[in-house]
Amino acid sequence: MNLPNKLTVLRIILVPFYIFFLLMPGIPHHYLIALIIFGAASYTDHLDGKIARKYNMITDFGKFADPLADKIMILAALACFVQLGLTNAVVLTVVVAREFMVTAMRLVASSKGKVVAANNWGKAKTISQIVAVLLVMLLQYILELGAMGIINIPTASLAPAFGLAGEIALWISALLTIISGVIYIVQNFEFIKTAK
Repeated sequence: MNLPNKLTVLRIILVPFYIFFLLMPGIPHHYLIALIIFGAASYTDHLDGKIARKYNMITDFGKFADPLADKIMILAALACFVQLGLTNAVVLTVVVAREFMVTAMRLVASSKGKVVAANNWGKAKTISQIVAVLLVMLLQYILELGAMGIINIPTASLAPAFGLAGEIALWISALLTIISGVIYIVQNFEFIKTAK
């Protein structure tokens, strides 16, 4: 297994760790720890692709596992946010529906010997999701610091504003998710049309 594939596997391995810290409010600084782990996992997404392209280490495993790792990473974070009441289940549903749709289309295309490559809209979607997840964790950590008395902020009055800011970021990422999904369908409609 080459280095990019190891980084992809590491990204999947990191998922349970940030889930654990996100869902354990009794641990001090749990949002910060989850943010750092999620940030490290997100960076491996950038790093594995860069190394694979630079050193011609692109493999079939990487083509399959890299987007799968991205989906697991984002969907796990969104599911935790739903459980914590930090986002609406609609955001998670939009992302899940889009990922299933694009994955199904890629499988149909693959059965016909074609590859549905990632495009700039798909990359923008992934970046917006990562930024939104990191922002939500950061804002919650600031509130956590206020609740712990480490920083002097009006936690009660800031909590609704921080919650709204996080929701807006997540809804922007959901909108980009829908747009990128529609573009994938339009660009690859031939595979849907000819599917049997």
